[in-house]
Amino acid sequence: MENKKAYIITGPTSGIGYATALELANHGTVILVGRNPEKLDQLQKAIKDMGQDAVSVVCDISDMKSVKSAALQIIALELPIAGLLNNAGIMPAKASKSAQGWDMTFATNHLGAFALTEALSPYLPDGANVVFIASAIEDPERKPAKIMGMKGGRYLSAVASARGEWKTGGSKMPGIDAYATSKQCILAAAMAFARENPKLHYNAVEPGITRGTSLGGESTNAFIRFLFGHLMAIIPPFSTYSSTPKKSARVITKILTDRSGKTGIYFDEKGQPMLGSALVRDPEFQNHVVTETRTLLSTVK
Repeated sequence: MENKKAYIITGPTSGIGYATALELANHGTVILVGRNPEKLDQLQKAIKDMGQDAVSVVCDISDMKSVKSAALQIIALELPIAGLLNNAGIMPAKASKSAQGWDMTFATNHLGAFALTEALSPYLPDGANVVFIASAIEDPERKPAKIMGMKGGRYLSAVASARGEWKTGGSKMPGIDAYATSKQCILAAAMAFARENPKLHYNAVEPGITRGTSLGGESTNAFIRFLFGHLMAIIPPFSTYSSTPKKSARVITKILTDRSGKTGIYFDEKGQPMLGSALVRDPEFQNHVVTETRTLLSTVK
């Protein structure tokens, strides 16, 4: 039977993204957007072996020119897109630079997702769902984050973030301020998009403390990888928020394929509405992030 809908997913070749790509394949054609052609081919084959359809688009989400090229390729497919899942994310311990010379974490987790959404939104049919994978680490009052000495998002400006500069007094754990700030920004943008564009439905998901993921791959500090990937998922009070890639995939897929028209909602790991930080809930901050991000992205020729 021919699939009547298509769903785009970024970062589909590992962890939550991989599990979600397989789950989404049950609902339509999956457009796999990732930077590793070999891994994309393997996943595409796995989906086809299930009797479902998938298409691969090679893209480095941290490179805004690559994002633009990927968006054009997706549009050219002329598939009936019902949803876009901005899943790609990294949490490297060491700072590095993107193709544009911007902080790699901020470029991947916020700027790339933002740019892809902006490029595709005019081509998505009314009622399509756009979902962003967020993180409760952005909230300085979130109990597990406070226990670990995390200080939440440290936003100064989009330009400062692109330079890898964060508000002072942040976490002593390497890479956490960049990650928290990038996730705070994309969550703020999701809420602003929901207000700006009622034709589409924009929501965000906090997938929980998920075992079996490798946010930063080989570049992530081994201790942080163990901490987030295994330890925190089983030790109270962190285990309250624990999940697995398969559980997360089911929750995310349910939200991405939902046809009830929900928009502007931040969902937790169980698919229930939750609150972000006080700052991210402020419409002025949301608008500020969107305006500054658009200005920054406009500098890419």
